[in-house]
Amino acid sequence: MADVRRPSQTLAAAASFFNGERLTMARQLKGLKKSHLATLIEMSPASVTAWESGAKQPNRATVAKLALALQVEPQFFGGGAPPKTDKPNFRSLRSTPQIAQDEAEAYGRFVAEIAGMLENAVEFPEALLPDIPVDPDERSMTPEEAAREAREFFGVGPGPLQHVVRLVERNGVVVVFSEPGVASIDAYSLHSATRPIIVLNPVKDDYYRQRFDVAHELGHLIMHHDAEPGGKVAEEQANRFASEFLTPAEEIAPSLPASTAGKAWAQLAELKEYWGVSLAALLYRARALGIMNDVSYRNAVIRMSQNGWRRSEPGRISSLEMPSMLPRAREVLHEAGVDEASFLAGSGLPVGLYAIAASRVPTSTSPSPEESSTA
Repeated sequence: MADVRRPSQTLAAAASFFNGERLTMARQLKGLKKSHLATLIEMSPASVTAWESGAKQPNRATVAKLALALQVEPQFFGGGAPPKTDKPNFRSLRSTPQIAQDEAEAYGRFVAEIAGMLENAVEFPEALLPDIPVDPDERSMTPEEAAREAREFFGVGPGPLQHVVRLVERNGVVVVFSEPGVASIDAYSLHSATRPIIVLNPVKDDYYRQRFDVAHELGHLIMHHDAEPGGKVAEEQANRFASEFLTPAEEIAPSLPASTAGKAWAQLAELKEYWGVSLAALLYRARALGIMNDVSYRNAVIRMSQNGWRRSEPGRISSLEMPSMLPRAREVLHEAGVDEASFLAGSGLPVGLYAIAASRVPTSTSPSPEESSTA
């Protein structure tokens, strides 16, 4: 049921129960630095810092300004602390600006909060992922061994995985598309207090690469609880995990060509469709398994570049694998007569962002200010 309190009552409650961590989350979701937010509300950066740290609390008029600038309802600031999450696993910290990292991390906390709210209304699968640590030196476990253990844990038989997103969701992982503001960041993952989360890039419109992204992030969630996010070793390990998870060496090795001469490209195209991975991933696999030497691999990559396949490969499947956990929960609420505004009214969370997180398909444009906040 929608919040029917008068605006003055809502502001009074938000000011009285103001939580600085929620201000930080709202600011980061908008991709703003403290100084930029201070300019928007015509206050000092020191004031913003004091509110976020909890040293001071804003008055009702200031809460109204903050809500308007950050496109959230005032009651957003009066909730409890945002869900705790681990640092996200980004592909490269060096190439990811800090402001984008902050926005992506805040979106992960937002998704965790939405998932928790939906789970109070709709039953979700239990979060069940194996914990298979792989350290940088791989003294006791390699990524390939972890991938084989994971396939066994999930009950995956021989052959290709038919639907990777469905597999991870069935085991309690929340899969969402990122909001367009952080579309420059590739897929990333994080552990929240309740369940793991994988965030997919909404502009990476490629079925085959998307499957590899999901398997890569699953590798992080299984292997790298304590690893430094964005490290070169951890990223390479996640790639190796994904390769073995999607294309087990024992099964695919006999089919991989040693070069791309003759009918090898046609052979690779068939393998691509059967296993559901990109040509680039198959070439990477052939070289990693020692089937294709460095010269043949380099020539194959050059050929792919010449054909424009590094950017867009040919393939029979054009539609992405779609998340269903949050979208189905949203649909169940709709069927019960609960719309977005009513569902989010008490939290003050932005409707537009909720629609992105609970969508089956990627959204390529940012929500308008009207869509971003509850009515």
